[in-house]
Amino acid sequence: MERVITLVDKLAKSHMLSREEFSFLLDNIGEEDTYLYGKAREAALANYGNKIYVRGLMEFTNYCKNDCYYCGIRRSNQKASRYRLSPEQIMECCSIGYGLGFRTFVLQGGEDPWFTDEKIAYLVERIKKQYPDCAVTLSVGEKGYDTYKRWFDAGADRYLLRHETANPCHYASLHPPQMSSEYRKECLHNLKAIGYQTGCGIMAGSPYQTTAHIAEDLEFMHGLQPEMVGIGPFIPHHDTPFKDRPAGTLRQTLLLLAIVRLMLPDVLLPATTALGTIEPDGREQGVMAGANVVMPNLSPMEVRKKYMLYDNKISTGVEAAANIKELKQRMASIGYEVVTDRGDHKKNKRSSCP
Repeated sequence: MERVITLVDKLAKSHMLSREEFSFLLDNIGEEDTYLYGKAREAALANYGNKIYVRGLMEFTNYCKNDCYYCGIRRSNQKASRYRLSPEQIMECCSIGYGLGFRTFVLQGGEDPWFTDEKIAYLVERIKKQYPDCAVTLSVGEKGYDTYKRWFDAGADRYLLRHETANPCHYASLHPPQMSSEYRKECLHNLKAIGYQTGCGIMAGSPYQTTAHIAEDLEFMHGLQPEMVGIGPFIPHHDTPFKDRPAGTLRQTLLLLAIVRLMLPDVLLPATTALGTIEPDGREQGVMAGANVVMPNLSPMEVRKKYMLYDNKISTGVEAAANIKELKQRMASIGYEVVTDRGDHKKNKRSSCP
């Protein structure tokens, strides 16, 4: 369809469309998707070359005080097998990862009250002291400005906090009443103001999601100008209220990855674990649609199956950090090179960091 191609070209040139144009593009794109993916790939190559950045992921606690309706580690899931990694276990993960060449460590977990502000600050300081050439990314949910500032001052470089949906009504359909879209957005703006390389994102095909919601999300992302955007397909978990909802699709996710790449050409854009879960070569397809980051798992093998945000989440094979050789081979097969440096956002490297 001629208008679809015109809109892709407009997005590639001006990096923004109206909500109506985004909606039209998403609702009407057919075989033109290959044209969109090609444009997105060009944008990624122009900004980062054929480099794929890796982050060493440590899922250090699956306790969570929140009760989000889609999440397998939600507070109400009595069947979840809970765990917390000790500081020594986390440092051992870092040691293994550093030996494999990783120069970014991601501390991701539920909103676990046991891990106080002081404990997180201690972990960040300890990692940065031992590995001063590495970046530390946190992904531990909604906190106040002072907490985020404390962790930034301790040495944290990046923060991942998916906004999930920019539409307040849609947000309310995915979360319990005590959580709000406004507060989630406020957290993201605070992170940006403090100086973090900040990541937001959504689930493709989440329950009750409409094309209009996605257009609103894209508008929000453009306004925020994040350094990172995480987009993966919604996958239901059997012990949540959304257990019978259909999963998001690979194609939905690829379209959004490509659109985000054209809208934010120098964004760091992961090909997520969820993509690799719904399709064996999902991550490769993500890279071919504009993604340039992968996050292999450094967590101890005995806890990986317990961090089950959704059903069938992969945690071994190429997903394991120890198998970085296989990951490099798979990316090389599509013409990309896995690099293990910090992989900072082009315009936002902290001058105080080595």
